[in-house]
Amino acid sequence: MWLMAVSISLVPVVIMVSSCFRVKVCSLCHRAQAWARWLIWGRVCVRSTYAFVFSNCTHGKPDSVLETFDLYSKMYPSVCIGPQVGEVLDDVMRRVGPSMVLELGMHCAYSSVRLLRLLPPGGRLITVEIDPFTADLGEEIILVAGFKDQFQVLPLSSGEAILSLRELLAPQKGGFSLVLMDHDPVLYLKDLLSLEAEGLLCPIGCSIILIHRDRRADSVKNILDYIRTKAQCYQIKTEIQIMTEICYKSAGTMVE
Repeated sequence: MWLMAVSISLVPVVIMVSSCFRVKVCSLCHRAQAWARWLIWGRVCVRSTYAFVFSNCTHGKPDSVLETFDLYSKMYPSVCIGPQVGEVLDDVMRRVGPSMVLELGMHCAYSSVRLLRLLPPGGRLITVEIDPFTADLGEEIILVAGFKDQFQVLPLSSGEAILSLRELLAPQKGGFSLVLMDHDPVLYLKDLLSLEAEGLLCPIGCSIILIHRDRRADSVKNILDYIRTKAQCYQIKTEIQIMTEICYKSAGTMVE
């Protein structure tokens, strides 16, 4: 009887707590469901893309791999960046000539192959992918394209990877001169702040490429608003469709 009495007395408390946190709980549930749907669809897309590219490209030829990716994206929905934005990414690579490149969000490794084929001699790509399954297939695509020791795949979250990068960059004192962000836009600002705090952006110049499917999303607005408040370090150089290029230099080195 005493247990029933205590339980009844707690009912108002439970109702009050439920009312206070119902919105947050619902939001978390919807976000978890959306993430699960994205993960399942993303894995299906990566698996089918990998199978098509592996079977139809000329192995050891990066351009053939990219052409096969483009052919696939014309036939089926794909998470690839695509040739139009890819060509702009190529222009940035040729202009910057980065020796160290960081890619956050590997997906099908389309952008990884584009980046690797334009790396200068001795250059290196570190690509981060949170899903181990996607990371494994993406690495296979890179190997199919003919690259062996110019890259490293980190199957970690972006936050975990950033905290481990200083050790990997020990021989390279200048930091990354190109960063491609194509993971979760909600993490863009947080990860940029972490890259700053860890001193991983090359102080004499770093191009940061943001891939965003919705420029109006709060997550994209947040990072662009931050960029505009740090004019002493950042400039928005290029904005096209789903891509924005930001140029970074440490405070005091920016020139018009």
